[in-house]
Amino acid sequence: MTPTFILYIVLIVAVIIFGFWFIQWSQFRNEERKRQWELKRESQKSISPIRLRAYERLALLMERTKPEHMLMELRRNEPQALATWTVPQLQQYLLQTIRAEFDHNQSQQVYVSEEVWALIVNARDQMAAFVIAIAAQLPPAANAQTYATALLTAYTSNGLTPTDRALGELKREAKELM
Repeated sequence: MTPTFILYIVLIVAVIIFGFWFIQWSQFRNEERKRQWELKRESQKSISPIRLRAYERLALLMERTKPEHMLMELRRNEPQALATWTVPQLQQYLLQTIRAEFDHNQSQQVYVSEEVWALIVNARDQMAAFVIAIAAQLPPAANAQTYATALLTAYTSNGLTPTDRALGELKREAKELM
């Protein structure tokens, strides 16, 4: 046996051992990926319904903090409020409603992206600023009914509001989950 022949045999054996090792390593890696995928799928089965409920609750938050909804809710709970309240009383009610709705749903932020949560926080802040700004534009003798009308008129003529933008992005993200 010549040294060249022995070298060829050693190379062939080395290639066979490397090939065997590579095949085993690839199978192990594929099995590991399959296990990870199964774990993720099982996790998604339980998390997806929770996340969908979070998206629903946040969408409800956005709807409940729109002026028309807050005013309708006020009329249902306090039918005479717009006739008897002052502008500061109505303004305080609206700001408290926005704050309470937000505080009640704040824990849902863990289920949405940071971008969507930032839009929701921005919508809350913009709505509070809007409520304050409209009240500041009214004459001192204005009553709650005048304030409510001015609020609704200004809100509906604003085009795409921060609340609508947050709601749209929330819906888009929820559809990606489904």
